[in-house]
Amino acid sequence: MDEQRVITVALAGQPNVGKSSVFNTLTGLNQHVGNWPGKTVEQRTGTFAYNGVTYRLVDLPGTYSLTANSLEEVIAREYIIRERPDVVAVILSAPVLERNLYLVAELLGLEAPLVVGLNMVDVAEQEGMRIEPRVLEAAMGIPVVPMTATKGLGIQELVRAVDEVAHGRTPQQPQRPEIRRDHQEVLDQLLALIGARAPEGYPAQWVALKLLEGDGEISALMSQRIPAEEWAAVSRILLEHEDAVIAVAGGRYEWVARMVRAAVVRPRAGQITLTSQLDRIATHPFWGLLVLAGILGVVFWLTYTVGAPLQEWLQVTVVGGLGQLITSALAGGPRWLTALLVDGVLGGAGTVITFLPILAIFFATLGLLEDVGYMARAAYVMDRFMHLMGMHGKSFLPLFLGFGCNVSSVVGARVIESPRARLLTVLISPLVPCTGRMAVVTFLAPLFFGRGALAVTWGLVAINLVALAVLGVVLSKTLLRGEQVAFIMEMPLYHLPNPRTIAIQVWQRVGEFLHKAGTMILLVSVLIWLLGAVPTGEIQTSLLAAIGRGLEPVGRLMGLDWRMMLALLSSFAAKENSLATLGVLFGAGDSAGSLGSVLQAAIGARAAWAFLVVQMLFVPCVATVAAMRQETRSWGWTLAGVVLLLVLSLLGGTAAYQIAGLL
Repeated sequence: MDEQRVITVALAGQPNVGKSSVFNTLTGLNQHVGNWPGKTVEQRTGTFAYNGVTYRLVDLPGTYSLTANSLEEVIAREYIIRERPDVVAVILSAPVLERNLYLVAELLGLEAPLVVGLNMVDVAEQEGMRIEPRVLEAAMGIPVVPMTATKGLGIQELVRAVDEVAHGRTPQQPQRPEIRRDHQEVLDQLLALIGARAPEGYPAQWVALKLLEGDGEISALMSQRIPAEEWAAVSRILLEHEDAVIAVAGGRYEWVARMVRAAVVRPRAGQITLTSQLDRIATHPFWGLLVLAGILGVVFWLTYTVGAPLQEWLQVTVVGGLGQLITSALAGGPRWLTALLVDGVLGGAGTVITFLPILAIFFATLGLLEDVGYMARAAYVMDRFMHLMGMHGKSFLPLFLGFGCNVSSVVGARVIESPRARLLTVLISPLVPCTGRMAVVTFLAPLFFGRGALAVTWGLVAINLVALAVLGVVLSKTLLRGEQVAFIMEMPLYHLPNPRTIAIQVWQRVGEFLHKAGTMILLVSVLIWLLGAVPTGEIQTSLLAAIGRGLEPVGRLMGLDWRMMLALLSSFAAKENSLATLGVLFGAGDSAGSLGSVLQAAIGARAAWAFLVVQMLFVPCVATVAAMRQETRSWGWTLAGVVLLLVLSLLGGTAAYQIAGLL
């Protein structure tokens, strides 16, 4: 083997086995996150060096098997077959070894060089299990390395084993599972028919087994490669033996059972494990909700007590300081250049910067909860409630975080595995009242409703939550109908988190947001500034004002003049912009006192109520729209979500104004 070439290692395993910990420990920041070509599934690749050799590590999607039941399973097996990595390192979870070994049974059929990383052996010991890695290695005929990835234990031993296999110093003598004996003859008949017609890289026996399992992808592939008469004979065999799938799976399960009997000593009967003890409370229909409420309360507290002050500090000190610095530096230059850099460029970039504390807190908290194994419990206790809105339990936490920032809510939806539920969550997330919307309500409600301001505020929040629930039901029954899939989740065992894995995830996701969403925010913010500056440099006579006056006929249905409509439009950059825009347009500046008195004199309570309803339901800010485009990877769905909210807000404002006139 040429020592100078890059050795490719595919990292395989079922979900919740600790693959991310292994991947992040080995690659650190030397990794790239993208999508598989032509697919929406995330692809992670990275590099590391060992003994002077560069290794390319490819993190395959987590899969329970290699049957074409999901896009992830197809990607994983096609990569191994077609790309032919030098080694496949399959990570197993020791506490649930029996379930994990089924994937190994399938991987052995692909004839790829394998190394097994037996992870979470410490958790298995806590659960009362004892596993003999050397016995398991002898039984399977492939290297087995015990590991505790969260503590960095066994990682170097895994790399050493991979290196040995890659360079041919550890020969592979795998003990592969066999089909159940009562169907061995059927398998032989298929092998005789397909013969050498299996595509290059596809083991003939593996192809025959997949045909017996009814794998649609393999069936379509082979039907194009085998003459019609011979394919008809293959089809007759498959029709006569429709129960063969049981024989194939049965052979694998028998193999798994032999491995477990040889190497695993289970806890004694009646022993209650730590996970079982904790789940008595965490998954209880009542106590589980209290636990979830407490955890989310802590998250909410962190967001407001830590994230919000940091966000304000960044806005005042960093963004404001840079603005003053630019203004001073360009004091003798053109006013338009100063305004462009301060209000347009810095205003857009500053919006991105101020989101960082909330995003970092969200991703760190989410990573911690997921890494210890609690996220599945939170999804479980909320699943029945979220199903009423056409979503799954995992949608709850991202939606909850929307009270801090809708960007966090939209970006956080990526933890939802179901594409349909993830898209639905992204589309309705902007209806969660964020801090920007609440800032406008907190200022305006007392001006127009006095002692009734608190009731009005709660009423506005209730309107949004009801609209969120109704829209979720409507979308799940109309635009997204027919895509409903069963929600099956695994309850992983509780284990200690890996700080390195969490930190790298936070770094990657925040960086991705800055790179993608930040660019769009900057461009849109500059565009809004330009519309408000040309042709006279005054917003009252600008193109933006002309747009507002053009919308005045729509505003009359809600009792709003062009200035109020323009304030709504300006909230597209940031929701708090509504107040500053009102101050400018009503000639009162943006100070609280002067703006309040002028608005009270110019606007009635009925129009103010309609304005607040529209403001709460209005299209999200540009940062949220950018995040929606980033997460859906579709301008169509993003624009559909924006238009839907625009129509909903205008209808809501009109209804609020007209109904208030009848009271």
